[in-house]
Formats: sequence, structure tokens, C-alpha cells
Amino acid sequence: MSVSVKSEREIALMREACRIIAIVHQDLGRELRAGMSTLDVDRKAEEMIRSFGCVPNFKNYNGFPGSVCVSINEEVVHGIPTKHRIIQDGDIVSLDMGCIYKGYHSDAARTHAIGEVSEEAKLLIERTRQSFFEGIRYARSGHHLHEISNAIGDYCESFGYGVVKDLVGHGVGAKLHEDPQIPNFRQKSRGIRLREGMTLAVEPMVNAGTWEVEWMDDNWTVVTRDRSLSAHYENTILITDGEPEILTLTEEERHEIQTGEI
Repeated sequence: MSVSVKSEREIALMREACRIIAIVHQDLGRELRAGMSTLDVDRKAEEMIRSFGCVPNFKNYNGFPGSVCVSINEEVVHGIPTKHRIIQDGDIVSLDMGCIYKGYHSDAARTHAIGEVSEEAKLLIERTRQSFFEGIRYARSGHHLHEISNAIGDYCESFGYGVVKDLVGHGVGAKLHEDPQIPNFRQKSRGIRLREGMTLAVEPMVNAGTWEVEWMDDNWTVVTRDRSLSAHYENTILITDGEPEILTLTEEERHEIQTGEI
């Protein structure tokens, strides 16, 4: 395994790619509403990304047809945008996307509640997001990778949730997917030692029921095997000699985190 440590120049480019996708996520999330098709969402996402002079890095990646993965309710990840899939009041919608800025990638995901959702759905979204923050307490130079995995998994499983095991986080940089793989569940090994300058996409995928998933006939869309709800939260982070830098947050999100509003 070869895990890249980014130069100052590379970090600066990734900061910009991540700043842009954070804004796109925020603006697109505010536009989500019942009655939109997932293809409508995809078109808006691509338009927003290209308005910054960037390229949507998911589009045509290994044949994926969209600029954003739009996954609804029991869909865990990789939902293909289509004019036939209509968002309904009470749905939870996960958006996963990134962009390329001057050759460097960003990657982030958010799950949104549409209208009035169940208490179960609200808690799943909140706890999935919080599991990310539980994990990155250990995302520091000198710590080991699987300390992140263990913290995420233990937190989620304390609520009886199933943490997806077939899909994991990853390194990110000049390529969308780089080493290392980052599980979201407890590991027996310690994993690699983290070093300042590593950039990682940490992305808990958490199910209200079983951890087991299956792929639909399109060979992309992943759903919970028991058709329970699923939530997804992801940020690209930078390992430093202190607290990790979360690159894919807007200033508004940073303020909410600092003031305890998120």
C-alpha cells in the first residue's frame, strides 16, 4: 500500500476543490424538494460544479452516468439519477459528489430530510453525521487509521444500527480513490500510522437495520438488504500535527460545529 503525503501546493489545490464542493452541497441541499426527479438534482449539481470552472468527478467514472449519486431511503449509495425517480415528502435523500479543480479531487456526502420525516429518520441522519466526528477525533498524525474505524463503528452500533461493511472510505487527491481504504467498523489490526499531509475521505454509511446490502440490477445502486433506511455523511479531511482539517465544510457549517448547533 502506498499512501500519498501531499505537498503544500497539492494541499492548496485540494482546499479549493473542497471549498467549491462544500458550497455546491450546501446550495443544492437547499434546493431539494418533493416533486423533483433525481435527474433534476443531477442537472443542477453539474451546472453548479461547472459554474466554478470545475469538472464533476463522478460523471463517467467507471461508467457512472451522473454528476451526483442521489440515493433515497433504503438506497445506501450510488443511486443513478433518472427522470423516473421522484423525490417524495418524508424521504431522506443522500447526495454524494465531488469535483476536480486543476487536477485534484474533492469528495463529500450529505443526507437530507425532505419535508416531515419520521423520528427514526431524523435520528439516523443525526447519528450518522455524529459518527464521522467521533471517528475523526483520532485522525491525527501518529495515530493509527483503524482508530477512526473503531470509533465510528462502536458509536453507530451502540444505537443498534448496521454499519455497511461492503463499502468503505478512501484516500483522495490526484485520483478520486487512493489508498488507504477506510472501514467504518471495528478492525482487528491497527492499520497504517497516520502522517501529516495525508488526505482522506471518511464516509460512514449507516443503516437503521442490518449492515447487509445488495446491488440492484443497474450494477450501481446499493440498497439495504432488509430495505431499512440508510444515511451517508462524508468529508475530505487533511491530517495535520494537531486536529484534522475538514476541507469540505462551508463557513456556515464550521460556525455551526463550533457553536454546537450541529
